[in-house]
Amino acid sequence: MVHNVLLNTQSQAFTLHTQNEREAVRVLLIEDDLMIGQGLRIALRDEGMAVDWVQSGADAMPALRSATYDIVLLDLNLPEISGLDILKQLRSSGGSEPVLIISARDKLPDRLSGLDFGADDYLVKPFDTRELISRIRALVRRQAGHAVSTLSNGEITLNLSTNEVNFRGESQVLPAKCFALLHALIQNPGYIWSKGKLEESIYGWGQEVESNAIEVLIHDVRKRFSKDIILNVRGAGWKVRERASK
Repeated sequence: MVHNVLLNTQSQAFTLHTQNEREAVRVLLIEDDLMIGQGLRIALRDEGMAVDWVQSGADAMPALRSATYDIVLLDLNLPEISGLDILKQLRSSGGSEPVLIISARDKLPDRLSGLDFGADDYLVKPFDTRELISRIRALVRRQAGHAVSTLSNGEITLNLSTNEVNFRGESQVLPAKCFALLHALIQNPGYIWSKGKLEESIYGWGQEVESNAIEVLIHDVRKRFSKDIILNVRGAGWKVRERASK
């Protein structure tokens, strides 16, 4: 049981790019325990991450082939196909996604086997969500080839560790989803994001999304700062400025 997984979490949304478009961190959670899976999905979504959850080994590889993930959280004791076998299949097929094993197996040989088969990290259950979030952030930063904790287009600056946003000298700490929205936009300044693409970036499988969810987030961000922080592109979507105005 993961007694402390949902306790004392702090809102620290973290997003990063995948391929040519920069998006919210997308997590594949492979966990058969219903209570743990539900708890982790809620906790990670509260951090602004998009979470897809499968509950069997047989569903893991099809999920990995169907989407691009920034990180995989992998339990070892799975029905049908074990976590280690999934890890072997992933690495043998050329998959390079960071894999963080989350398992109750705490013996040294188990931890060494997981790392030797290609896992990037190993976290023993029970664990605290704060440690899991920190390890996810570190692995995703490492995969991206940098450890930058701030992003800026010149007029908007995001602190990835604290959710703080500075716009033209005014700073506020934003809720996770608002932060994830801004982070997606600022990772590729000038790029026009459609409503559907933003929804796909910020929300995971099966997560109910209100028809006006993106508009509500944009309204919230603008209300906190200025309407100029996010620009409308009529009939196309939204963007932030490619560079700060002189």
